[in-house]
Amino acid sequence: MAASVLRLGIPGRRWALAWIDGGSRHRSGTQPGPTSNRARGQSSVAQLSLRTAQKPRKGEHKWAAVVGLEIHAQICSNSKLFSGAQVCFAAPPNSLVSFFDASLPGTLPVLNRRCVEAAVMTGLALNCHINRKSLFDRKHYFYADLPAGYQITQQRLPIATNGHLTYNIYIRKKQSQVTTKTVRIKQIQLEQDSGKSLHDDLRSQTLIDLNRAGVGLLEVVLEPDLCCGEEAAVAVRELQLILQALGTSQANMAEGQLRVDANISVHHPGEPLGVRTEVKNLNSLRFLAKAIDYEIQRQITELENGGEVLNETRSFDYKLGCTVPMRDKEGKQDYRFMPEPNLPPLVLYDATSLPSDADSQQVINIDQLRDMLPELPSATRERLVQQYGMLPEHSFTLLNEVGLLEFFQNVIKETRAEPKKVTNWVLNTFLYYLKQQNLAVSESPVTPGALAELLDLLDSKAISSAAAKQVFEELWKGQGKTAAQIVSEQQLELMQDHEALEQLCQATIDGHPQTVMDVKKRNPKAINKLIGLVRKASLSRADPALIKEILEKKLSLYCDLLEFNSITHQRLPQTTSTRKMNGQPDPRGRVWASASQEALQI
Repeated sequence: MAASVLRLGIPGRRWALAWIDGGSRHRSGTQPGPTSNRARGQSSVAQLSLRTAQKPRKGEHKWAAVVGLEIHAQICSNSKLFSGAQVCFAAPPNSLVSFFDASLPGTLPVLNRRCVEAAVMTGLALNCHINRKSLFDRKHYFYADLPAGYQITQQRLPIATNGHLTYNIYIRKKQSQVTTKTVRIKQIQLEQDSGKSLHDDLRSQTLIDLNRAGVGLLEVVLEPDLCCGEEAAVAVRELQLILQALGTSQANMAEGQLRVDANISVHHPGEPLGVRTEVKNLNSLRFLAKAIDYEIQRQITELENGGEVLNETRSFDYKLGCTVPMRDKEGKQDYRFMPEPNLPPLVLYDATSLPSDADSQQVINIDQLRDMLPELPSATRERLVQQYGMLPEHSFTLLNEVGLLEFFQNVIKETRAEPKKVTNWVLNTFLYYLKQQNLAVSESPVTPGALAELLDLLDSKAISSAAAKQVFEELWKGQGKTAAQIVSEQQLELMQDHEALEQLCQATIDGHPQTVMDVKKRNPKAINKLIGLVRKASLSRADPALIKEILEKKLSLYCDLLEFNSITHQRLPQTTSTRKMNGQPDPRGRVWASASQEALQI
């Protein structure tokens, strides 16, 4: 169809961008209403201090929070759920709309096989029971970007039920202490996405883009087993990794491919659950955690100050860092659910129930899809720990950063360095530079091959660790030079002349007698200071381990002589020989070099 913009102009008002219900509508805006009331609502919420909640008195119960999530993931498919229209992000408005998407009379839905397979694979990965028979329903409500006036979903009998998602969370933010938790999954259902409303406040009109209308969604409903924003964010991140590993969804939250609704309530332990509020359309893990934690504190503050929590829908204002009311939910909306008359029941098969004469293109085999499941994130972490000997927290970091695991594995393939050294460089140096410049792994100027070459130079002791960091810094500038070229141009090769290095060590000892005396006093920092001075004198071209070996050899002899000098000074009379050892003048006026000075010349 031609790319055109549908205009819906209503003088003096605009359409809301909020969700219509708690199940499957997706919007990205705010609730309409008088401007003055809206402004007052934002101001009062923004100024609400969450620290005003009084601490529980002795004998009073503490508060417990209950959080449940509804997660909508866009299925990775070339076409929409019930039409052949293409799916493409950021396409021109209304350029990807079929007759069925526009709800023209006489059009019928045709179920997308790829979307069904994605739902089954996701259910299997999340330990769900896959229903051999599932049904489609119509959910009726009116909205401008829903041309049919209803949404096709799975209300009565969804495709998957009763699963669970296991995730790991740090104890008190200590990366060395990880605990495993599980959240139950109520159901996974297939449904249509809606279009998109773009509001023009200046012209008092709404523009409708139906490119997204009819795109296949997986709605994953989690039971209220979570208790805070951090847990919710970690659980959603784990689900995101699973979807990406399966290839069932790209789950890019920045592009709206993964959206979360949070249902939140607070209560005293042992008492009935409190009134819940719903925070809609959270499209970032950081905002998800902030919104939930804010809403928990807001409800506690409201109740402890004698108020009540309203059953309402709220949105998160990331600029103010708080949730703001959109609409109340006291009057339950009747969606008039009814069976979808144009779609028969969806029947799936397994190896035992598959008809012998069935056409493989017309049926879906659950067992066949189970065999196609790739390695899931939890198994990947275990493999990394066992194969490379890394710490569990390192495996979490590799998977949580998009593209970092692939980068790490490519470096491993191309370098001779030990996996532990590769892990250290990727997680500390490489990731640090990415964070400093706010770059994604795909945007890094340092390729896996370039880092592998650098680690080979370091592993072969051609350069020192300090020189390797200088080389990495030059590689990060993206000037197209290899690690070997940078080492050659800046003369960063490791010193191979053992005699010259001994001379540098001797000169450092001679020039810093006080530090040498600190070594004699068993000051552990003194020897490190001398090593640093020698490295500085060598322009970081000397091997620290070799420097330490030479210094310890020289200083050991020096300390032995000083100890001998101290003993003889206490026990021997001041003869000519002892005067010579201690550097004192003899009766004839000669001054002899002390034993310590002789040691410094060795």
